Amino acid sequence: MTEGFHLWDYVIFVSYAILILGVGLWVSRDKDGHQKNAEDYFLASKSLPWWAIGTSLIAANISAEQFIGMSGSGFALGLAIASYEWMAALTLIIVGKYFLPIFIQKGLYTIPEFVEKRFSTNLKTILAVFWLALYVFVNLTSVLYLGGLAIETIMGIDMIYAIIGLALFAATYSLYGGLSAVAWTDVIQVVFLVLGGLVTTYLALNTVSGGEGVLAGFSKVWDAAPEKFHMVLDEFNADGSKNGNYLDLPGIWVLIGGLWVANIYYWGFNQYIIQRTLAAKSLKESQKGILLAAFLKLIIPLIVVVPGIAAYVMVNDPEIMASLGSVGQLNTPSVDQADKAYPWLLQFLPTGLKGVAFAALAAAIVSSLASMLNSTSTIFTMDIYKEYFNKNANDKQTVNVGRLTAAVALVIAVLIAPLLDGLDQAFQYIQEYTGLVSPGILAVFLLGLFWKKTTNNAAIWGAVLSIPVALVLKFLPQYVEAFEWLAPWMHQMGLATLLSMLIIMILSNIQNKGAEDAKGIALSKELFKTSPLFNIGSFVVCILLVVLYALFW
Repeated sequence: MTEGFHLWDYVIFVSYAILILGVGLWVSRDKDGHQKNAEDYFLASKSLPWWAIGTSLIAANISAEQFIGMSGSGFALGLAIASYEWMAALTLIIVGKYFLPIFIQKGLYTIPEFVEKRFSTNLKTILAVFWLALYVFVNLTSVLYLGGLAIETIMGIDMIYAIIGLALFAATYSLYGGLSAVAWTDVIQVVFLVLGGLVTTYLALNTVSGGEGVLAGFSKVWDAAPEKFHMVLDEFNADGSKNGNYLDLPGIWVLIGGLWVANIYYWGFNQYIIQRTLAAKSLKESQKGILLAAFLKLIIPLIVVVPGIAAYVMVNDPEIMASLGSVGQLNTPSVDQADKAYPWLLQFLPTGLKGVAFAALAAAIVSSLASMLNSTSTIFTMDIYKEYFNKNANDKQTVNVGRLTAAVALVIAVLIAPLLDGLDQAFQYIQEYTGLVSPGILAVFLLGLFWKKTTNNAAIWGAVLSIPVALVLKFLPQYVEAFEWLAPWMHQMGLATLLSMLIIMILSNIQNKGAEDAKGIALSKELFKTSPLFNIGSFVVCILLVVLYALFW
């Protein structure tokens, strides 16, 4: 156990940084005689193989909010927070089978582009503005803040300098190379991410067991905090008092309610996630990538949730805390400051491994920043700039505007990120405030894809009204006692989605008098036909999920 970084930690971390920057810039280079065009920059020339897609999906998804935020929620809530990861595996299967065939058939660059083809330019613009605001003011800022928090905790560097450093690192290769640089470096980032995460999990469990190994450590954690291993939380504690954690994860409703809104929106209609699947060589290649990501999702809780639970046991065991010495007293996590759990654990790694684990954390942060920047620039360039500022923009102009957009978004996020200081359980913060926007977007997409009667005007009203509906549902339980059951934000998100869909369906029927809309999508069984490999893999994922929930119900 060593305090702070030592020479080998710096050597390993700097080597990681050089490797990522080197690969990112190398794959970004223009081939002789070829000027980088929009398809090259925004869709990696539509050349990504399945394994690059699968790993890139995970690298884009797993960021500081998982390593730090989800470990913090593991410390505070327990394994129940893993529902986000395990249900995401099933959601990915649904996206691969039912959404991707339509998106790829239409040759999309962006998700708002689908809205234009199915509905109208006006609705596309409304949703594009929604997404740009969400990426810049919630996603980019929270990832930078959590990354800065980790570096400040581990290395003692002031948060603002840590945030600027992370921003410059991500910008160095992603602004120049576009999606190609992001996706190919993601393959390397995932290796660091998984190995570094496993190292931290091993250390935490081995420390709990007093050096007797991982299995002994897991057994001790289970015995010491059995309440942390329930996937479905009860509304009331054994003494009859209310379970405060129920507000974030409302029992069985997590499995059949609002979490589906968050997952289907995120994995199906989120530009910075779906963009790498649109860059596949073919639909089958994209579906294989989705399947790989689903399997990887099953193991993610092992590296982002279990360490948080282990940290909870360590902090509440005087004997273990005494054995940690003075280092254990630095930045100790608590129920009120749960997000300190993962950075606190990294302090106990031996020299060398600390560099590996920190590289994993940096990989998670930088890969997500790069993905968000690329998608922000794609949406603004293709859906705003080319639509309203320069319809005839050539490839050089669109690529340059994309780079400039990403740079501006990054500067805004860097300025706002420090304002989040003091936020606890940031993962829940991100989910809750994304939940104000996602119900309307999900309603528009689901009905637009699968209900031919959906009209453009109805979809616009549904999207616009969804936000005041979500806000009313958010504040109603605080002021009206009869609506106290609506206090969990997942309930609010689920009900907001149903109400938004109801608004769209009523207005569509009024406008078209029950007739199908002219832009309705023709669906067929052939469109959703998948390969035997995808079908078998999907079945295995479902079986594993049943086993996991049976073990930890």
